[in-house]
Amino acid sequence: MKLAPGCYDCLHRLIHQAAELATDHVPLKQRAINEAMKILDEEFSYSQLSIVVATRIHKIVREVTHNPDPYRAMKEREMTLASELYSELSLPAKRSNVCKDELRGCLQLAAAANALDFFKDLDSIRDDIRKPVNFVIDDSDQFEAKLKNASKVLYLADNAGELYFDLPLVKRMMQFAEVIYVVKPSPVQNDLTLEDVKTSGLEAEFGRVMSTGIASPGIVFSLASAQFKREFESADLIFAKGMGHYEALSELPSEGRFLYCLKAKCQPVADSLGVSINSYVAMLQ
Repeated sequence: MKLAPGCYDCLHRLIHQAAELATDHVPLKQRAINEAMKILDEEFSYSQLSIVVATRIHKIVREVTHNPDPYRAMKEREMTLASELYSELSLPAKRSNVCKDELRGCLQLAAAANALDFFKDLDSIRDDIRKPVNFVIDDSDQFEAKLKNASKVLYLADNAGELYFDLPLVKRMMQFAEVIYVVKPSPVQNDLTLEDVKTSGLEAEFGRVMSTGIASPGIVFSLASAQFKREFESADLIFAKGMGHYEALSELPSEGRFLYCLKAKCQPVADSLGVSINSYVAMLQ
């Protein structure tokens, strides 16, 4: 998915947010904003991907401010909130009991946590995650049929707090195929990293965990590691969580092996999917 007119304002907002989180030193913060704005103005094009521009923006902010993880405190708060909400929603009377028998229930639980959004306050996120998930596009049955004949699945993780909600789905998939849980090698935005998985104490539960090799929202394939590219090419199915992965993978030929599971949090993504903003989708492509 290429950049749309509304993406400029979002990336502009991202620059200011990242700089604010990275440092309290006003001159350094302003320098980071100025350098990042140069990148935005030079790189913004309707033939470009937003995740490519965002990756460069985050890199320059980290370098200028000498802060390797501007979103660290935000991620910690989100992971605490997600852990608490998962405990609440995984009571026998709640959603996750469906995961014992139905893939769709696990998908809905995993999708609920995609309401995590670094542009929203925690109270709004808490309310959103508690709401029932109804997929406007629901290809879960087709995905399950493919899963039963698969040997290997790559599960592309998104926001750090989502790992609690991802785990039941990963375990469900493991009943049919090898599942590789894919995260970022180092911090970018509030994305899940290898260190976050280790800190959570759930690393062993996920089985095999690997990284993309590049600290980017979504996947910038030109910068990804050779190991990730090999696993990507050899996987029977790619489970892609969140908008960043949709923006990257939707540029590839439709092969019937990509399952996009996300909440459409912005208008350009919603328009690309053909749904209303804030809709949930489980779309096979």
